[in-house]
Amino acid sequence: MSHQSLQDEKINVICLTPVRNEEWIINTFLKCASLWADKIIISDQNSIDKTINIVMSYPKVKIIKNDYDEYNEWKIRKITYDEARKIKGKRLLIALDADEVFTPEIFESNIWNKILSASPGTIIKSKFVNLLPDLKHYWVGPIDLPWGFMDDGSDYIAEKIHTNRMIYPENARELFISEVKVMHFQFTDWERMESKHRWYQCWERINNPNKSPIEIYRSYHHMYSIKDEDIKEIPDSWINYYLNIGIDLKNINKTGDYYWDKQVLNYINQYGARFFSKIAIWDIAWDEKAKYYEFNNPQDFKDPRIKMEKYIHNWLKNTQNNFYSLPNRIISKILKIAFGW
Repeated sequence: MSHQSLQDEKINVICLTPVRNEEWIINTFLKCASLWADKIIISDQNSIDKTINIVMSYPKVKIIKNDYDEYNEWKIRKITYDEARKIKGKRLLIALDADEVFTPEIFESNIWNKILSASPGTIIKSKFVNLLPDLKHYWVGPIDLPWGFMDDGSDYIAEKIHTNRMIYPENARELFISEVKVMHFQFTDWERMESKHRWYQCWERINNPNKSPIEIYRSYHHMYSIKDEDIKEIPDSWINYYLNIGIDLKNINKTGDYYWDKQVLNYINQYGARFFSKIAIWDIAWDEKAKYYEFNNPQDFKDPRIKMEKYIHNWLKNTQNNFYSLPNRIISKILKIAFGW
């Protein structure tokens, strides 16, 4: 694939991807990214599965070890930008996570030339589409995803969690590529996604103790708000293009054993189960998980919720698909003011 713009200037196309235990999909991701990237910079945060072994087999990959214990997205991504800027010349920086793949329109020459012709300081965006477990349907994410930046040397500024993945200078130019979508595979393994979101909720409870449990719930159960009319069929071309060149996007490795579960157990062990009673992580039996991972005193990991907390969690679940309605907003406000929710 040519990486020259219409002005015939050589551009280094660099993929920036942080990983942690991505064995389930990293092989597919790297096959796809290798089609368009000159260099793939992987920041690995202490993976304990086969991620690194797989990554090392790809010649375009540069691995950076990220030994930070804490979860900090700015640090995780900043080191990839620092590494990319060691590459001389003009750079197109593309930030994708390991569970994201471009739809095949990215390979059309007119679209690729439009991207490569962007002026320095330009943010490149597309629609973000979430694939469902049947790999036949998807829904469109609520925001456009900034995935590319024609590098002009601007600083990367971000927060610890749910932050900008791209360098985003003030008053940056934006180029929206409507023809290309970013396929998001997180929801294709629904159990894995739920495990991750339980961990997110615990992280919020620890790091943002004044944040409303209702707000935390709504943020991490957004996938249950999707209406039937929002679900669309995946075009055959999205899958078949890759299949025709030997890449099976449907080859998802669902292990059923997710490292976030052990991290949640560590949190419960450290803070106590009662600390998390208002957080909706109790849809699985943590005492059984504690036995499986050989924690001491597994009885300490039992569901600590009182009846009212269980009732509120059940109400949150039943109202997730219309929580913006006036009655639900009124109830939410009462629960926050009167009961600390």
